[in-house]
Amino acid sequence: MKLKKQLVILGVAMVLALSGCGNNSNNKNDTSNMNHSEMNHSGSSEVPQGLKAASNPKFKVGSQANITDDHMPGMKGATATIVGAYDTNVYAVSYTPTTGGEPVKNHKWVIQQDLKDAGDKLYESGAKVVLEAEHMKGMKGATATIDSAERTTIYMVDYTPTTGGEPVKNHKWVTGSELTAK
Repeated sequence: MKLKKQLVILGVAMVLALSGCGNNSNNKNDTSNMNHSEMNHSGSSEVPQGLKAASNPKFKVGSQANITDDHMPGMKGATATIVGAYDTNVYAVSYTPTTGGEPVKNHKWVIQQDLKDAGDKLYESGAKVVLEAEHMKGMKGATATIDSAERTTIYMVDYTPTTGGEPVKNHKWVTGSELTAK
């Protein structure tokens, strides 16, 4: 009887251990998490050195706007509170994380001040740059290819995801074309 009880306990332990392993491997292969699962959704209100506040932004600090893009689940349709507005060069980039794993394609957004030794010039699509931003694990120090580039006003925003969950504070970055008046 004692042996039977031990076998049952051992069997339950094995099932629990194997089910835990199954869940972890599924998360690694989930393509919906591939690009932004490691993203720092909330961040510090600190901005990179040299970034200047916009003199006349379309969306004023303290105002609200609707987010029209979905960098991450729950962004599109959320109400944003503008916490910062800055004029700079902004880039969508593709790179392979320094920590390994799948390449990140068309990451939106990094700014001029997030690039190593960037200076002031606007990089063209196809240019290679080194990232200094830490929006996602493995981003800092990665060599990236510029997918798109433009000079615009970039915004730091607070919002509550439409999918529920905790409010996101100081999200970096959203462009003015990804916002509409509230």
